[in-house]
Amino acid sequence: MRVVVLILALLFPFSANGQERGDNDRVVYKQRTEIDFDGVDIQGELVKPAGTLLLDRRAASFNPLIKLRENWNLEIKESIRTMR
Repeated sequence: MRVVVLILALLFPFSANGQERGDNDRVVYKQRTEIDFDGVDIQGELVKPAGTLLLDRRAASFNPLIKLRENWNLEIKESIRTMR
């Protein structure tokens, strides 16, 4: 009896996979949805940040760890020598 119940339990999830969707089963949504808030009263409190927070902010400055080189002539000449 347990074996039959186990086999049915294993085959049950696969029984729905054989169903195909036809052309009439398409889901169609509205192009536009309107929500009317005229009858709703919204109460709340406006909270603003303190002015000193905005005034005291400074941009972070970091020392550059990568130095950009503009002259690669020595490396190019050495690579030509190694290729010969």
